Amino acid sequence: MLKIGLTGGIAAGKSSVGEMFVALGAHLIQADAIAHQLMQPGEEVYREVVRHFGGGILDADSHINRARLAQAAFGEPSRIQELNRIVHPPVIRRHDEWMEEVGRRDPHAIAIVEAALILEAGLVNHFDRLIVVTCEPEQRNERWAHRVHVDRETARIEVARRMAAQLPDSEKIKVADYVIDNSGPLESTVRQVKSIDEELQKQAFSTGA
Repeated sequence: MLKIGLTGGIAAGKSSVGEMFVALGAHLIQADAIAHQLMQPGEEVYREVVRHFGGGILDADSHINRARLAQAAFGEPSRIQELNRIVHPPVIRRHDEWMEEVGRRDPHAIAIVEAALILEAGLVNHFDRLIVVTCEPEQRNERWAHRVHVDRETARIEVARRMAAQLPDSEKIKVADYVIDNSGPLESTVRQVKSIDEELQKQAFSTGA
């Protein structure tokens, strides 16, 4: 089995790329989805996040409003680090357990963890291969504007704020085994994914043999 880390900056298109790999037979889990589950009422992570960031991040039904949490956390580095210290360890345990379970079920599997902060969290050694997805800055802004339904200038400010908490693509590319440029048409990204998947399939079969 191959353990793959799939990462990239905000709105680079990691999720779309992940879906392409799944269509080719890979297994995928998203760190963001794990974090979302762990921040549901009743979970320990939920209690810690509310304790550290206050009741102002909650909706009327006591669920964490992720936009309010992001506003509270991304305002200064110490606050985002505080959030990461709460959320990262249980998320990491969950996706490591998931990869091990996938490997037990299928020794030749490709198990992909999609996560924005693999390098920032020092997790490169949790994976056999690292894939970095990149795109042009203006595309990030356009995609973010479309995703959260805001104007382009608002998106630009928010993307810049969030990117400040991440390593630049140039640093991620230095340690990547594969780089997918998601700046062009969809067909170009699909071709890159298929090419990488062919290599990973061979490596997974060899590793699992």
